[in-house]
Amino acid sequence: MILDRFRLDGQVAIVTGAGHGIGRATALVLAEAGADVVVAARTEADIDAVAEEILAMGRRAMAVVTDVMVDDDLDRLVARSVRELGHLDLLVNNAGGTPPRAAVDTSRRFLERALAFNAVSPFLLSVRAARAMVDTTGSGAILNISSRSSQQNVPGLAAYGTAKAALNKLTQSLAVEWAPRVRVNALSVGAVATRALDVVLDDDAMRATLEAGTPMGRAGDPTDIAAAALWLLSPAGGWVTGKVVEVDGGAETAALFLPVAPLEPTPPPTEPDPDA
Repeated sequence: MILDRFRLDGQVAIVTGAGHGIGRATALVLAEAGADVVVAARTEADIDAVAEEILAMGRRAMAVVTDVMVDDDLDRLVARSVRELGHLDLLVNNAGGTPPRAAVDTSRRFLERALAFNAVSPFLLSVRAARAMVDTTGSGAILNISSRSSQQNVPGLAAYGTAKAALNKLTQSLAVEWAPRVRVNALSVGAVATRALDVVLDDDAMRATLEAGTPMGRAGDPTDIAAAALWLLSPAGGWVTGKVVEVDGGAETAALFLPVAPLEPTPPPTEPDPDA
């Protein structure tokens, strides 16, 4: 049966940023497909709630408070997963994100943090996870959650888009190095109804613009992304590696542009008024 190839029975997965949104939906879908899931994020209450949902499905679950920007946390996350669940098969690098900011207002620190959060941290966790996969089960699969802003030209997202473009390239590079033992793919995600998009979806005019600019006529749902994740992580995607798959409702260009002030000449300094 072809549906059997989407099963993950007996496999162990780590999902970062799993407290809400795409990470939560992906963790639950992987559990529904038979995986035991380690849910990782910074907010303990969030991941505890997701772990309880997974346990209610009859799967094993473990909530591990993790800041992916801290190397020791990455070490602990992989080590605990292997120690308590026996092995590691799958990793979803979902944690990430950078708020919009005009390029002229983007500092070195802001850009470096965007790169560290969205590309460097997934790379460092992938290295640790790939080693654990090969050492415990002999193979595995890694999925990076990227963004369509890595491929589209979106004002205000110079830092974020650049960082996600770096993640795309890392996906391709690691896939070549680690094949055939560890497959590495990415999902390039469009506008999805998560908390980050609330500012758009709660505004009738902005929501209408987004929907009009999306051929499928709606924002994505986190389960739309989770379903694609299941394909790429399961045996159904067993001949796919090094690919950045677009899941965006058909939007070839950005469906919505957030306002960014145009680049204008710096006004000359004003002379002090001697009579003031």
